[in-house]
Formats: sequence, structure tokens, C-alpha cells
Amino acid sequence: MIYLDNAATGGFKPAAVQSAVLAAMKACANPGRSGHRLSIAQSEHVLACRNLLSNLFDGYGYERVVFTRSCTEALNYAILGILKEGDHAVCTCLEHNSVLRPLEHLKKTKNVSYDVVPPDENGGIDADMVASFVTERTKLVAVTAASNVTGYAPDLKAIREKLPEKVFLLADGAQGAGHIPLRMKEAGIDALAVAGHKGLHAIQGAAALLFSERFDPDPVLFGGTGSESFSPDMPAFYPDRLEAGTLSYPAICSLFEGALLVKARRADDAERLLSVTAYLAEKLPSAGCIPYFKPNMCGIAAFRHPKYDSEEAAGLLSERFDIAVRGGLHCAPLVHRALGTFPDGLVRASFSPFQGMREANALLAALRQL
Repeated sequence: MIYLDNAATGGFKPAAVQSAVLAAMKACANPGRSGHRLSIAQSEHVLACRNLLSNLFDGYGYERVVFTRSCTEALNYAILGILKEGDHAVCTCLEHNSVLRPLEHLKKTKNVSYDVVPPDENGGIDADMVASFVTERTKLVAVTAASNVTGYAPDLKAIREKLPEKVFLLADGAQGAGHIPLRMKEAGIDALAVAGHKGLHAIQGAAALLFSERFDPDPVLFGGTGSESFSPDMPAFYPDRLEAGTLSYPAICSLFEGALLVKARRADDAERLLSVTAYLAEKLPSAGCIPYFKPNMCGIAAFRHPKYDSEEAAGLLSERFDIAVRGGLHCAPLVHRALGTFPDGLVRASFSPFQGMREANALLAALRQL
């Protein structure tokens, strides 16, 4: 199979990641929960991963790196943990349901209101337009680091510069992390949610929320932490305050190795994905397809087939050519409304840095046959 669904989850895991997971499973303990040698050693490795992620994303220290099972969970921790009764939030039309649905939940249960920023004339997000939706009640602005449909990456630093200081900036790094530079302090990002299993090459179940000293979310999950067990309340300090329950040590080990790989080769990988998506943007019309993306570092190439709806085209590519892509709305319905592709959606081919022109040409050949 030619796997071109890497925006959903990375299809190839590097050898170092596979080895780290296997080693973690062979020597299994519960980091941070016991005082024996193996538990302590694994706790130290968890700490090393926190430090690595903080360094990679220009974060605010290891204690402000909280591990989660998914980027969705990290976004929920941030949104549900910071917005209170009567607050106002702003998001963009590019957002995933992992942002839209928590906001909608708070609208129905906590009287939280939110506005959605439409695209500008070029299909992007204008910083002045974002700022125009901010009111006296606005507490949070949530912006994706990169669209999972078009690969477009908003200028987070420019958006931060237009916001009042009291407003928090939350970045959804599900698609961008590992592909594009995300520097929290430099860009003024208060909270960054990242998915390990996409651009960071880790396995599923590896994700994190990184946040600044001024971002102080309440816990939304309660339970054991291995610290302050005498108290009926969650600890007041991070990361324990947001990390109830046992951590997935194998997933964290995979995230550590994947982050090391990104640190070493991100710039080269970004150039490779830019070249592949630029090539497809140029060649897809010759296969009768309409591109809905521009060259991007996330490897995303979404398009419309003239004959088949998106789900049918994706099914045919799988059944007849053994090419895995994704059709539909990609859990981002507002993007498709803005693009005029709702409700059918688009076919999305998404490449990893371990792929290139061979896979792109195989996709083009299959589309021409269709």
C-alpha cells in the first residue's frame, strides 16, 4: 500500500521509535508512582522528554509540559480548564472539532460565547480580523498552527501582537508540530497542544500540552498523581495538577525519540514536503482534479475530483490502486464551508517526510486512470 493519510496518523515509525517502545514494554514499571530503581529510572526518562519538548517548542520549562493521550485531550484541558462562566472566546474557520466542540459545550453549559473568524480574500487568517472580534469579555483566542485540510499556517506571532495582553493565545499544533517552527516564547503562545503520532513520529497515545506561567488551567480529570496522596484535592503544582492517572510510558518513550529526530532534520524534511506539495499543486489539474491547497511544509494536498465525490474517490483509490487517502470533511467542517466544499468535502493526500515524488507520481497516475 502507498500510505498517504499521514495527516490522520503517521504511517511510518522510524526504527529508533519502534525500538524505544519495545524496550519500554520489556521493562515495564509505573514512573512516578514507586521508589524502586526501575520506577525512578523511568521517571527520569519522562522528565528528559518534558525537557526536550520544552526546548523544541521554546517552552516554559519541564513542569509546564503535561502529557496527554491525544491532542484532542490537550486542547480540552486548555479550553475547559481556562474558560469560566460568561467568558468569551475567538477561534478561526480553520479549526478542528477538537476546538469547536469544547467551545460549543461551554456555550451550552457555562454561558461561554465565541466568535469564528472568517477567511480573508486569499483564504488565510488576517491578524487584524482576529483582533476585531476581541471584546472586553474575551479570555481566549484559539488558532490552529496549520490547517489539516489546506496545510495553511496562520502567522501566530502577528496574531499575538494584535491581541490585548490579558487575552490568552492557544495554538492547536496537531498538524503543525514537527513540520513547521513553533516557538512559544518568540510567538507569544500561551498554550500549545501537540499530537505525537503525526509530525513528531511517535505512536498513538503520545501527546502533550505546553503552557506559559500565566496560563493556569483548572484540572478537568481527577485521580491519583503519586504526589500529595494525603490530600483529597489535586496538587496545586504542575504537571501533577493535570496528570491524573498512569502515564503511558511506551508512548512517552516514542515521543522522546521522535522529537529528537525532528530536532535533527526538521528543516530538511520541511523542504522535501514543500517540494512534493508544490509539484502536486502544479500537476493535479492535468489529472482533471482541482487543488485546494498551496505548497506547504505539512505535506497536505487536498483536491476535488470532477467525477466522484470525495468519499467515493478515496474508496476507489484504495480498492483499485492500493493508495490510502482520506475523503470527507476531516473533522473541520467550517473550513469546507469557507472553501465551498461542504458537505461533500475533499480528497486529502498527506505525505510524510519519508515519502517523495515516487508516491506523488503514483497518485497522479491513478487519478488519470480514474
